Amino acid sequence: GSEVIDPHKNVGRAIIISIAACVLIYTLVGFAVASNLSLAEIIETRDYSLAAAARPALGEYGVWFTVAIAITATPGGILASIFAVSRMLAMLTEMKLVPHRHFGMPGSIQKHTLVYTVVLGLILTAFFDLSRIAALGIIFYLVMDCAIHWGVIRYLKDDINAKGWIPVVAIVLDLLALVGFCWVKLNSDPFVLVVALITMVLIALGEVWFLRSATRKQEQHESHSHEHHHS
Repeated sequence: GSEVIDPHKNVGRAIIISIAACVLIYTLVGFAVASNLSLAEIIETRDYSLAAAARPALGEYGVWFTVAIAITATPGGILASIFAVSRMLAMLTEMKLVPHRHFGMPGSIQKHTLVYTVVLGLILTAFFDLSRIAALGIIFYLVMDCAIHWGVIRYLKDDINAKGWIPVVAIVLDLLALVGFCWVKLNSDPFVLVVALITMVLIALGEVWFLRSATRKQEQHESHSHEHHHS
């Protein structure tokens, strides 16, 4: 938020406005689809239901217009996600919370993490369809959000003057959404849950190993520096 004017106020305000706008847009889109298609038609055209909903009102031109808008918007959404994730990964790397290797690449850490993000996205695309990738993203995000709010409660509550009930409510809502979503996937696509669980366990074990290794190296460095100073 260094490029934002008065980030303490405006970042929170921007998040609230963005969420409200998204809720409004999705509500209107859902209303438009439900008003023009039956439930059976929505299920049948689930991959392009918005375009199908445009047909009764605007004909084939409406369908193609909606498809064109979707094609235009999709690359923008993908690029925005890639840059957001790579920037977050670069921040965690600079904080020495995740391992990093240059692999001979020039440039800054953020450029490296941008490459890593794209490669990871390509790997996911090669092995999973879009619905499974989205499902994994939902699970990871909800778990991450719970962890962040728990960290606020346990470690940062007094430092940032956080109201305790806010992260608690957020955790409860996240867990409700997570349990409901996992229940649906358990009955429709349990493979996603298996992949998500294995991946999270591997990430957790990797982070524990990395942070402990970093702590040991730091302690050894401080010990050697202390001995050298006294000698």
